[in-house]
Amino acid sequence: MSDPAPDPPRVVSTRDEELQDFVKYTFFHLRPEWRRQGEEIRRAGREEFAERLDHPPEGTLVRTYSLVGLKADTEMLVWSIAPRIEAIQELHARLLGTRMGGYLDTAYSYLGLGRRSEYLADHAHTDGEGRSGRRRPFDLPYLFVYPFVKKREWYGLSFEARRKMMGEHFRVGHRYPRVQIHTGYSFGLDDMEFILAFEGDSPAEFLELVADLRPSEASRYTQLETPIFTCRRTDAREMLSLADGRP
Repeated sequence: MSDPAPDPPRVVSTRDEELQDFVKYTFFHLRPEWRRQGEEIRRAGREEFAERLDHPPEGTLVRTYSLVGLKADTEMLVWSIAPRIEAIQELHARLLGTRMGGYLDTAYSYLGLGRRSEYLADHAHTDGEGRSGRRRPFDLPYLFVYPFVKKREWYGLSFEARRKMMGEHFRVGHRYPRVQIHTGYSFGLDDMEFILAFEGDSPAEFLELVADLRPSEASRYTQLETPIFTCRRTDAREMLSLADGRP
């Protein structure tokens, strides 16, 4: 699976930085020991955790997703977006400080920063995501998340050659206007180069988009695109109830 993945970030102005958002995808695993406690303790613990999610630090957006039955080693995703990395830290400290937080393992963790795409001079995304460093959810039913790394050979190509190949990607993507991309740039911030997320109405529709991208020329320069997460959007309380075995 390859996607519109741009070059490593260039230096941007202070004005640009003020319009950039950090994106954080935290996948939690709830240990079985939690589910062996009494129902009253668990109900109170779920409500405490949900309250922390409902009232994040100022300026922070939070979305929650369930992966119960969809991935072996994680049941919950907390997607947070904030202009300051300190706000993301504060949110997670609040969550870990709850009763339920003592039974959570962070199965996967990805950090990225929004920035403008360098390849959009001649191609416009319908959502405008590539033209801004801001990131905002569309609140569609499904979110598909995965890290992404390009082969080093990609960066040895000329900019025009890379932009031509990315143009092919954009044209394929425009066939699926209800699939919305969120690109987080992770160079120097995390282990990956990009953390990619796609919102959509249907897993089948996203599968067709990925299948259409497979033959593209740019796909030959993909080095890593796993693990992949299929996440179903829920409110905080449903996410916690499903993880706790209470559908």
